[in-house]
Amino acid sequence: MKPNRKLLIFVATYNEAENVEALFRRIRGLNIDADVLFLDDNSPDGTGKIIDGLAAANSNVYAIHRSGKMGIGSAHLAGIAWAYEHKYQTLVTMDCDFTHAPERIVDFLAHADKYDIIVGSRYLQKDSLRSWNLLRKTLTHVGHWLTNALLRMPYDATGAFRLYRLDRIPAGVFDLVYSRSYSFFFESLYICWRNGARIREIPIELPARTYGHSKMAWRDVIRSTTLLAHLYIKNFIDPRIFLYAEPFTASRQLEPSRARREWTAYWIEKKKPGALLYDLVAAFYRKFIIKPQLNRFAGKYFPSDAKVLHAGCGSGQVDSDIAHKLRISALDISEQALSTYRKCQPKSECLIHGSIFEIATSESTFDGIYNLGVMEHFTEPEIHKILKEFNRVLKPGGKILLFWPPSFGLTVRVLAGIHWILRRISKSEIKLHPDEITHVRSRKQIRAYLSAAGFSLLDFHFGYRDLFTQVVIVGQKGPSGSGAATDISPGRLSSRKLFGRRMKQA
Repeated sequence: MKPNRKLLIFVATYNEAENVEALFRRIRGLNIDADVLFLDDNSPDGTGKIIDGLAAANSNVYAIHRSGKMGIGSAHLAGIAWAYEHKYQTLVTMDCDFTHAPERIVDFLAHADKYDIIVGSRYLQKDSLRSWNLLRKTLTHVGHWLTNALLRMPYDATGAFRLYRLDRIPAGVFDLVYSRSYSFFFESLYICWRNGARIREIPIELPARTYGHSKMAWRDVIRSTTLLAHLYIKNFIDPRIFLYAEPFTASRQLEPSRARREWTAYWIEKKKPGALLYDLVAAFYRKFIIKPQLNRFAGKYFPSDAKVLHAGCGSGQVDSDIAHKLRISALDISEQALSTYRKCQPKSECLIHGSIFEIATSESTFDGIYNLGVMEHFTEPEIHKILKEFNRVLKPGGKILLFWPPSFGLTVRVLAGIHWILRRISKSEIKLHPDEITHVRSRKQIRAYLSAAGFSLLDFHFGYRDLFTQVVIVGQKGPSGSGAATDISPGRLSSRKLFGRRMKQA
């Protein structure tokens, strides 16, 4: 490792045996103090061996070899990560086919002191694409128009010829990027732009490829269009999700558990492109269905400025309104969830990495506790332990607010159908979220759960406001925190009787 190097030039390659040596000679002819990193995806034409030869003969050349084609976006992410790891101040990325003239690197460097990202633009200079065929011109212009229209980003966002000032851009910004294909370029630039990066365009002219063939396929066009639509919709639902926040780091590691394994896996899977559609639907559901219900019930049962615990906080997107009225501490078993929560709710009073079975706080700390879509992921004995722990950390008279789906709720039925279809198509076990073990079946069942843990049932609501997806349960801790010993085996109540805007206490 050579720490604190100033400039790295990164080139991703696949079947570039005709180009790679000539490109390196032209870079070397610039007489700039730079290292060069080539990343090859096991090119069948022998590009990898040529790169190894260059690295052996030149101390400023490095090579990364991967087992096969993993996508141009993933290659650039790997190159960016390598540059951060080796502490380079500035990174230039370019293609190997001479559509990007190495001599223009000097022009990029001339602006590097004032800007965080320099982009080679094909649209600042008339006829910069004159040697391209009609199809490639059309795709490029349509892509440029879409990124401008949907993302409101006034740059040439689909090109690879760029300069990054890595010392000014946190490495974690690139962790927010989904794409591993060609859509990486507009997504990464959009995320950097949303996080305040200062961007400058300089005009470039792109000739047709000197050798070889374009590697973009129609599936890449479809993926890019899909991701562009995803970014547009997600920005409409919750624009804060694109903002970077320093990752949450726990002071101590938790003991391994089923819940921790499942929820850690869930947050990792959310970063994969295959989770985009489910992620969009969930974000829409949280903002337009769950959040209004949370505002309504939290406003009714938690007094202003109350100290409350969001137990199983997740991303915290639903907390944006009540965060102005309540002092919220956020608890989650996943460090990834707490990192996202801090980004969405930077004014939260406290972040707690821990289990809801054993909350790291003293007795009688909170005025209220709430969670949304958490309790159904546990067995009945586990639910009893959770409610007893809630009782311990609540002040006398404190309230719990639980959003808990019933077995006949709309989302339960819809998700069951989606899982069935996905498993039939893929012939594999697909899970969009951790297993839901215990659903609400009746008011009697919930009253028994609460009573056994020292709570009385104040409210039990199921209705059209959240499209019949969640039962909203409100319980209150008694003055002494004790409750009558109650059998917590579930009772039975028909779904017909449970339906309705509000059910009066029996």
